[in-house]
Amino acid sequence: MDWLQRMNSAMEYIETNLTDKISYDDIAQIACCSTYHFQRMFPFITGITLSEYIRRRRLTLAAFELQTTNAKVIDIAMKYGYDSPEAFARAFKILHGIIPISARDKGVSLKAYPRMSFHISIKGDVEMNYRIEQRGPFEMFGVYGLINLDMKTAFSEVPQFRVKCDDDGSVDLMNELLGRFGDTVLHAALYDHTGESFKYMICYNLPKGLEIPERFTKLSVQALTWAIFPEPQCDLQKLWERIYSEWFPTSEYEQVDGPSFEMYYGMAVNVTGEIWIPVKKK
Repeated sequence: MDWLQRMNSAMEYIETNLTDKISYDDIAQIACCSTYHFQRMFPFITGITLSEYIRRRRLTLAAFELQTTNAKVIDIAMKYGYDSPEAFARAFKILHGIIPISARDKGVSLKAYPRMSFHISIKGDVEMNYRIEQRGPFEMFGVYGLINLDMKTAFSEVPQFRVKCDDDGSVDLMNELLGRFGDTVLHAALYDHTGESFKYMICYNLPKGLEIPERFTKLSVQALTWAIFPEPQCDLQKLWERIYSEWFPTSEYEQVDGPSFEMYYGMAVNVTGEIWIPVKKK
């Protein structure tokens, strides 16, 4: 219940500050976690990024004002944080499909995104296995692509990127450098998160002394504490969602800055997996 109250208080802060500057640090403080953890957790729980949720709420209220008041478009644009009518018009059209002034036309269709709130959801008693481990620094190498932080988009972009790495020979070359069979599955790193995207790297541990071609990138990982979640069936998409919606809210841990990993083991036809997330005690 405490977690629900904190999350709903964070949503209340957002709602009461939609016409002011919203501090991500203040949101996280209300939710009693770090800013990094809140920004990583929010998309997995809600399906959209924190910045996108705020944008949708502001443009929803802006549309209401356009329809129900005689306020100038430029005044409404400034009220909801847009520096110019042009920037406001672009954002408004992306969401609503029309320019702001057309919102006052009779019979026009607009989108309304309601305020978000969190409630208890009673689910089946499905256990979640995990372990906490400390690991010293290590290095990975591989190839990466930029992935949208929106979960629906990310879960379609990631498989496309993995296919691309198979098709362009990156996976075969990495396995050749490592002295492994070509269809041995490699790991994946998720890192350098911004408010809108992150890097997804097909990677593996870098052996000492191995010279890698320029097409590959090194990723240095500092000593961290890891929460590790095994998934024998390799349904990592569902596991990601359960970690953030079920495990973190009830655990004594929160995520810290650093890469997360999808660790894959075995051959392509018979693979198991784990998710590694860097954490600290709250």
